Order: sequence, then C-alpha cells, then structure tokens
Amino acid sequence: MDFNELVKLAVDGYKGSVEKYSVKQSQETIRQALVELNGGSTKLDFKAIRDGKCAGLFTLIEEVLHATVSEGLTANDFFNTMVDYRNVAEGDEEEFEVEDSTLFVVDEVADGSQALRRQRLGDLRSVRIPTSMKMVRIYEELNRVLSGRVDFNHLIDVVAESFQQKILNDIFTLWTGITAEDLGGVAYFPTAGSYDEDDLLDVIAHVEAAAGGKVATIVGTKKAVRKLIPSVQADGYKDDNYNMGYAGKFYGNPVIAMPQHHKVGSTDFALDDNMITIVAGDSKPIKLVRRGESIMLMGDPMSNADLTQEYLYGEAYGVALVTADNSGIGRYELAD
Repeated sequence: MDFNELVKLAVDGYKGSVEKYSVKQSQETIRQALVELNGGSTKLDFKAIRDGKCAGLFTLIEEVLHATVSEGLTANDFFNTMVDYRNVAEGDEEEFEVEDSTLFVVDEVADGSQALRRQRLGDLRSVRIPTSMKMVRIYEELNRVLSGRVDFNHLIDVVAESFQQKILNDIFTLWTGITAEDLGGVAYFPTAGSYDEDDLLDVIAHVEAAAGGKVATIVGTKKAVRKLIPSVQADGYKDDNYNMGYAGKFYGNPVIAMPQHHKVGSTDFALDDNMITIVAGDSKPIKLVRRGESIMLMGDPMSNADLTQEYLYGEAYGVALVTADNSGIGRYELAD
C-alpha cells in the first residue's frame, strides 16, 4: 500500500467509512505500516530516528492529522456559511482581496451634454491574514499505538480535536467580539433589549439594504435562535422545532445554529446565548488561513527527568474578520 492510500485509509477509518476493510482491520493495517516505517520496531528509538532510519513515520501522522483537522471544521454549518477557509503553501501570500463596491453617482444632464464628473472604478483592497505556529506536546502515546495497546484513531482524536477546539475558539472569540471599529466602515446595526419581532425585522431590513438587497442570514446559538418565534407560523415550524430545536427560517431568512463550545481549559461557554447576529453580503466575513505543512517533532527522552518519550505536533494558522464594502452586519443582544 503506497503512502497516499495509507493516508486515505487512516482518514476514512477516523470517519468510520472504510471501503475495503472493517474499521478494526484498517487500524491494524495502519499500525503495521507505522511499525514498518519505524524500522520494524514497536518502540520509538531516539537514535534510530535521529540517524534517519525511520523515514516517513511522522510524515504519515502529520498528513493524517492535517486532513482530519479540516474534516472536523467543515462538518460545522456555521463554519461553512461564515468562514472563508484556505490552505496556503509556505511563502505564499496570506491575503484576501476585497473589491470596492462604492456605487457611481448618476447625475442629471441636459440633452446633448456630457459635462459631468468622471468616476473611477474602485480598486481591490488586499487584506493580509497574519498566521502563527500553534503546537501541542504529547508524550508516550505513539509507543502505545505501535505496540497495539491503543488504536490509531485515539491518537488522531487527541490531537485533531484539540486543534479543532482551539481554532473554533479563536473564531468564536473573534465573532462574539465584533465592534463597529472592527468592520472598517461596513454598515453595522446593533440593537439590544427584550425580544421584539418588529425590532428584529428592522435590523434584518437594514442589513439587507446595506448589502444591496441580498438575503440576510440569522446566526446564534441554539438557545439564542430558539427565541425567534414568528407570530405567523408556517406549516413546517413545529417540525423544525421538533427535529432541530429551532426554526430553520424566520420570515424567509435562513437561520443557522452555532454549536456551543467550552472555552479552552474551562467549562464556561464560549458563545453568548443572548446574542443574535444578522449578516448579508457577497463574502464570508471570517477568514481562516492555514499556512504551510503541519509538523511533528520527536523530543529527546534524555532531556526529561522521567525519561518519557514525547513529541510535538504543530501547524500555523490565523483568523481575522474581513468584510466587503457591500456587506451589512446587525447584532441583536437579547435581555434575559
């Protein structure tokens, strides 16, 4: 089995959708491949790795982890709707181009006259997304995978879900902290108070007008969007509430429930359950850039007092809010 097939097998096994094997068989196939890449041993040998005798061992895990982190992110409706996501090679520009959408002024002139001010089409605006390396340090786990005491999916779960959680927390922190100053002049319509249907419809209308009539999307946690109870209830309203816990549309505007998350290292919620955001425009407002290849480095066991084996996994990414001029954003902060 070649390297690309091994990566695909590992990713498919992680998702539980293996074609040629059972998930258990795929785990054993990957474990045997790792043992082979480790020079036929079930133990990590610092000297052997240092001397280049285990080529491909960490590369396989790097590739699988990079792919599974992406899988976990793109399974999220909020992520797919609101986050513009790209991978860039090391050294490539980490920029997004935003078009100036300022409309031309149409003047009234006399018949046969063309004496009016010239106007130039707006330039593209390039926004650079800064990235930085994030890493996690784990010890001993790979030895247990090689010796068959823990399956490969557990190794992937530990690292991939940790990175997914960190990326989503960074995105949600950015999202919940939006202010008018962050939007660079993009039309912003904040309001607050007890839930009032007319107030919400006004915010939606303002956002859509600022975006040139584009249909706005309503975003909030499930607890937030379930408070949106239209006075005129369509036939499918009760079905939506039963199946999803909230209405999928509010007077024709799509509603997206953001999955609630804990802040990293605590049991506090990362998202405000009393905040509803309304967004309309041509582009997704949050930009995520993952730069270069992920890396996995083996530590020196002699540097640890307990002689445990450790390794580092890291990848570089950055998130930023970048909105086009022809966008609108509204925020409705509901009183408890």
